Amino acid sequence: MNDIAVSIVIPVHNEEKNLPELYARITDVMNAGGRSCEIIFVDDGSTDTSLDILKSFTTADARVVVIELSRNFGQHAAVMAGLARTQGRTVVTIDADLQNPPEEIPTLLAAIDEGYDVVGGWRVNRGDSILRILPSRALNSLSAALFGLPLKDYGCMLRAYRREIVDQIVACPEVATYIPALANSFARRVTEVPVAHRPRAGGASKYSPLRLLRLNFDLITGFSLLPLQLTVLAGVAVACGGLLFAIFLFIRRIIVGPEVEGVFTLFAILFFFVGLQLLALGIVGEYVGRIYQQVRRRPPFVIRGIHTGPRP
Repeated sequence: MNDIAVSIVIPVHNEEKNLPELYARITDVMNAGGRSCEIIFVDDGSTDTSLDILKSFTTADARVVVIELSRNFGQHAAVMAGLARTQGRTVVTIDADLQNPPEEIPTLLAAIDEGYDVVGGWRVNRGDSILRILPSRALNSLSAALFGLPLKDYGCMLRAYRREIVDQIVACPEVATYIPALANSFARRVTEVPVAHRPRAGGASKYSPLRLLRLNFDLITGFSLLPLQLTVLAGVAVACGGLLFAIFLFIRRIIVGPEVEGVFTLFAILFFFVGLQLLALGIVGEYVGRIYQQVRRRPPFVIRGIHTGPRP
């Protein structure tokens, strides 16, 4: 019977400069810890030599598994592909860019040993630019408000999950999801531990401002009806304001008489109302579009091949 203590899932997209050091440091950490493990790299459509480097790891280490996706599906889809292949009693996810040191993995495992279901990393001193930190803080505040869990860092990929939580995540048939939030919705005991964070040593960040915005939409529309509810409240407020303004204009016409002043003010108010209507239409359209993606039942990722080394 296969008895693996820890599965480590690592999404990879064009990280050829970081992979040798990443693999060496992970193996050093796991060998020192004395826990049986498997290391699952998910190549998310890399166009550099990342896949070849990953395959070379399998020839020297039977613990390494490489999942090759047919194209670039995105970080969360790649992680889902890796989670579906794991066998360990505890599953750890970590990025391949070395910004989160692999040496922090034992800290997460110690918290799992204390009885927590989900353990997130909290990047205390982030090595990112201010243009990355500010949107991340906004996302963390939004996540904490939506889920009622006052966690400081929902965006850190260095996380640990119990087997039961991973099985529930994999069983969800959602096309687009936000894995940390989904895991927290299944867990009874959730915590986070402070972890180190380093500036990127090689390669480039895969999260453009557009991708970060898309991730926010995944979080908001996938786990809350708050945008629709706020739209309804805004509609009620605008309707009440419009009614009061109409009453004001009617009374003013009776008292003052016909007048042509204030035409541009009326145009400004009209443009404001039109903007609110377009915003409401866009929010509804976002939900409808995600429903359309879901009912098509297209797979969130396609595996081209699984590469393993010689079994012991």
